[in-house]
Amino acid sequence: MKKNLLFPVVAFTSFLFTPVSNAENIAKSICQYVSMDDKSRLRSYLKDNKLKIRNIFDNIECNGKNLVAFAGTKNSIKTGSLMIYKLPKGKVKNILTSIKSSELSVIAEKRVNS
Repeated sequence: MKKNLLFPVVAFTSFLFTPVSNAENIAKSICQYVSMDDKSRLRSYLKDNKLKIRNIFDNIECNGKNLVAFAGTKNSIKTGSLMIYKLPKGKVKNILTSIKSSELSVIAEKRVNS
């Protein structure tokens, strides 16, 4: 009788306590590395999690901005230029107006026009 009662109770309580989404943790970490302009840690984090900038770019926003625009506001030139070079030219062309950093704008324009 106890076994029959214990299993449903354990199963029900496991649904009540779900862990924080892994995607949310990934987004927070990426935003943190971009804001610190830590290119090497960003690259190793992406490699460890088997992620590519071009695949996650549309799904991650930092402070309501895309990753490159966020890098521009934080003056993160190294990580911003890394993302610009890893994104397809069409995507860079689409986000060109959102980049407020003059250095990243020059890099993005070179990428689009090359």
